[in-house]
Parts: sequence; C-alpha cells; structure tokens
Amino acid sequence: MAGTVARQASLKDEFAASLPWPLDAFQEEAIEKLDAGAGVLVCAPTSSGKTVVAEYAIFRALAEGVQVIYTTPLKALSNQKFRDFQKAHGEKLVGLVTGENNINDSAPVVVMTTEILRNVIYEDPDRLRNVSYVILDEVHYIDDFPRGSVWEEIVIQAPAHIKLVGLSATIGNYRELADWMSQNRGGAAGEQAALTPSTPTGGRSS
Repeated sequence: MAGTVARQASLKDEFAASLPWPLDAFQEEAIEKLDAGAGVLVCAPTSSGKTVVAEYAIFRALAEGVQVIYTTPLKALSNQKFRDFQKAHGEKLVGLVTGENNINDSAPVVVMTTEILRNVIYEDPDRLRNVSYVILDEVHYIDDFPRGSVWEEIVIQAPAHIKLVGLSATIGNYRELADWMSQNRGGAAGEQAALTPSTPTGGRSS
C-alpha cells in the first residue's frame, strides 16, 4: 500500500514537473481522484486548463502500460487531437479511428469519434480489455437530441474497469450529471467526481 501511494505521488510530481505552470486546485483534486481509482467530470471554461486532467490520464496510461481512448463528437476535432497527441507523444504511440480513418488502432493512445467507441462497446468489447481510461471530450453532447444517447450508452455500457474522464466548458448541471454517471457505473472506477475551478484562470490550454 505504501509503495502504491509513493508511486502515485511520483507520477503526479513527474507530470507536474513537465508543465510550464503549477497545477490549479481543481486539477490537483482531479488528479488525486484518478490516482484513487475514480473517474472525474471536469466542467471548466475554455482556457482554464481542463485538458490538463485528460493529459494526466494519458500520462498515467503510458506509465502503466495500458490503453487510453480519447473521444470527440466530430471527425475534424478527432483529427486535430490525433495530430496534437502525435506531436506530444510520437507517432508510434498514437492511433486514430473514425469513419474515414483507421490508423495504428492498437496504440496506447487512440483518438476516436464518440460513435465509434459506442460501436466498439457493442461489437468488439474484447478490444477494450486493456483500456483503463476513456476521455469524453465535449461531454455536454449528452444533452443533445438525438446524439446524446450515444454518450449515455457509453456511460452505462462501458466495461466497469474503465475510468471515465468527462470534459466540458458549457455543461450547467455537471453535479447532477456526475451523480447520474456514478449511479450507472458502479464500483470504485464508477465513482464520478464533479470538479470545476473556483476562479477561472486565463492563458492555459483548454
């Protein structure tokens, strides 16, 4: 147990040292929740640093030798994230799966559209055996009609061992959504902490 705690602290310190600025309080809390095995729902304005939480989940996955899936609702955004992550982590470590592309889909970090992930959950669940984290960017789409059901199905049907990291700049009912996600996930990984910065900070990644 002591060794695990020390390892968690080491990962957090190593990640924090790689950033050009100190972690904000909500980022620290989100990282602590992920280290404790819970999922997180981060609602923060654009440029307040919410993607730092996703970056930590990716950092953890690479350190643990497991897979992480980053989903977006749009092919164009998925393509952009794919390029961003290739630049950050190298081409061999990043894959892309959309309706038009299937590139390096067994990589440790895979970007895909949200609908593709929903399809994988139903059609090829064994593919998710080594996935420990799923990042749901633009998770406020869960309130969209008719596409919101895709996000609902992922929350309910994704394997229980997967920790969800939800990101949104606009969702208003984030605490209610976090409670609903927790109720529908179950288990330690199903606990979904709702986090938001108390004071928005500018000049950081979205």
